[in-house]
Parts: sequence; C-alpha cells; structure tokens
Amino acid sequence: MKRLLSNKGYLTLMSAQAISSIGDWLSIVAIITLVGLKWEASPFEVSFVFLCLAVPMALFGPVAGMVADRFSRKALMIISDVVRAALILVLTIASSLWMVYATLLTIGIFSAVFIPAKNGKLKEIVPQEDMKGAMSITSMIDSSTKILGPLISGLLVTMVGAQQVFIIDSATFLISAVILLFIPNAISLESEESDEGEGSFKKEFVLGLSFLKSSRFLMTGLLLMGLSLLILQSADSQLIVLLRELTNASPDLFGYLVTGSGIGMFLAGFLLAKKTDYVPYLLMLFGVFGIGASFGVMGLLTHYDLGYSSLWAPGLGFTAGFSASLILVPFQATVQVTTPVHMTGRVFGVINSVLTSATIIGPLLGGWLATVIGVIPTFTITAGLLVLVALIGRLARRKVEGGEAHGAKGKRGTPEAKTS
Repeated sequence: MKRLLSNKGYLTLMSAQAISSIGDWLSIVAIITLVGLKWEASPFEVSFVFLCLAVPMALFGPVAGMVADRFSRKALMIISDVVRAALILVLTIASSLWMVYATLLTIGIFSAVFIPAKNGKLKEIVPQEDMKGAMSITSMIDSSTKILGPLISGLLVTMVGAQQVFIIDSATFLISAVILLFIPNAISLESEESDEGEGSFKKEFVLGLSFLKSSRFLMTGLLLMGLSLLILQSADSQLIVLLRELTNASPDLFGYLVTGSGIGMFLAGFLLAKKTDYVPYLLMLFGVFGIGASFGVMGLLTHYDLGYSSLWAPGLGFTAGFSASLILVPFQATVQVTTPVHMTGRVFGVINSVLTSATIIGPLLGGWLATVIGVIPTFTITAGLLVLVALIGRLARRKVEGGEAHGAKGKRGTPEAKTS
C-alpha cells in the first residue's frame, strides 16, 4: 500500500479515473431525469439509455483492446476524454430520444477505447507485486463514486437542471484529460512483442482469446463472472419493481439500497487492498454465493411484506455489494498480474466484451421473466441459480486451481515505466 501511495504515475491515473467516474454518474442520473421525468418516456425507452452505453462495449470491446495495444495508451485515453467532453455537450441541445440514443452510442464507443487503454496503462506503471492492491484501490474508487455521484447529481439536477449537469460532466472529462497529460509516456516493448501488432485485427483477437484459453483459471473465472453477471443483471434490473411490491416502502428506498451497495463494495475493496495474499478463485465463489443469498433473502422479505425496509434493504444491498467486489477485484487483479503488458488491451477487450454482453442480455431476460412469472419468483430463481453456480464452482475447484499456476507471469515493461 505504501509503495502505491508513492507511485506518482498510479496516483495520477487514479485521480483522473475518480473525476471522470463521478462525471459518469452525474450524467447518468441527469439523462434518466430528462428522459424519464421531463419527456415521460416509457420503461422500454428508458432501458434503451443503458443499452446505448453498453452495446458499443460489447460490439467494439475486442477491437478497442487491439487498438489500445497498437497505439499510445496515454494518447488514446486523452483523446477519448476530450471527445466525450464534446459529445456530452450535445445532450444540452438534444430535442428527441433518437438524438440522445445516437449521442450515447458514440460516447459508448469512446468509452470502449478508454477502458482497455486504462487497464494497459495500469499494467505499465504498477509493479506486479502491487497489482492486487492497485486493483482493490481501483474498486474502492469506483464504489465511492457510486455513492457520491448519484447524491451529487440528484442535488445538482434539482438546483440547476439536467442541462447544466451535462456541462459539469463535460468539464470533468476535460479535467481528467489534463491530469492524464502528467502520467508516464508509453513504455518500449520488446521487439518480439511489438511485432505482434502488425497482424490483422482478427489475428490479434485470436491472440487475446488464446491467452485466456491457455489459463484454466482465467477461462473459468471469465465464465464464472460472465454467467454470474448474466444471472445477477436479470434480478438487479428489476430491483425498483421488487421494491414497489412493499406496502410501506420509502420513496428513497432504492437510493438507500444503491448507497448500501456502494459502501459494501468500498469496504471489500479496502480489505482486499490491505490483505492481498488471498486465493482468487475461492473468493469469487464466496462472492457469487453472497449475491445469491442476498437476492434470495430480499425476495423472501418482500414476499412477506416485512416492515423496516429502510433497514434491511440497504443492509442486503451492502452484502450484495461486498460480495460483488469479491468477484470483480480478485479476477481483474489476477488478469493484470498474469497478462503480459503488450497483451493487456486485447485480453481486457475480450473480457469487457463478454461481461458487457451479459449486462445487455441480463436486463432483457429479467424484464421478460418478471413479466411472465412475476418479480418475486424472478428473484427466487436468480438467487437459486447463483447459489448453484457457486456450489458447482466449489466442486470443480481442484480441477481449476490444479491445472496450472494461474498462467504465465505478465511482463510489466521496461524500467522507464516506473515512477518515483
């Protein structure tokens, strides 16, 4: 932890991430307010807001990862921030849903470039022995912005209106771009590694996928994360519908639940940053089981219309958020540690594509299930499936962990990537 706090390149990158993440939450709440309240869009039309942000990552994630491995990651992040700053301003003059959708789709494309570039840059500037702690701190930043972002955005939307929030969000992207100017320049890769960049996109995608397939843990972990996220999103997308089933639910109950989830993610990230000698696969299984148990209890208490929902809903949100970090942080940290620096963009491009696809299919599946069988049975089924996935994963643990030693150790690059 002390070495990370003295790593100027890492602190600079995390500062830029924190500012842009808060901006993301500002715009999301403002967009939902504009589309859902001012324009009175249907639930289906509102769902397209999230799909427009997610679809580009699923479709262009692998290609964006290859781009991040071919070109300067620092330049790609800065360009992505500047372009998104300009695009956000388009929303201040948007007069139709289609204009909003088109703008969000374009923003999503540049976000798809930013994420693998950031992950690759993280690999360049953080020593391998500090990577688990670095990923834990990254998770803490994400969860903190998840807590602060909606609160700040709700206040700003009420005080100055959605259009002004878009201007503030645009400014956060520009501030992030300026901060990124101060991170170390691109490292020099070894000649045999850089030669791989001359191949076709198809060849490079296969290289990224092949690297994942070469590690039994990475492939199993990706399958576990993707399947869990698919099941999780089926229920998570229907949380507001579930809470409407309660007789005496507070109007702010959903916000309390999200805040509880953010606090849980923050605490888990803090603990994982302090204790990095964990077993990744076992923690992931605990996380899947924890989310399933949290959602199952939530559905059960809603079924019996239990009072004091302002206490138990945030509490279960806390346990679900804590469990989610147990899945996300160990997996991403292991990927960062085992992936060579010249492959990070391609590998994370494939991973982000798989996970984003799950976030697209999950809500659609959850909406269909809730319509056909009801929201409480949907939570019961998804909870049971998550617990089942955890149990199957536990039975297969010896095969997964005994097949190989989590893949080859990744190269971080030349000493010039270090900061003092």
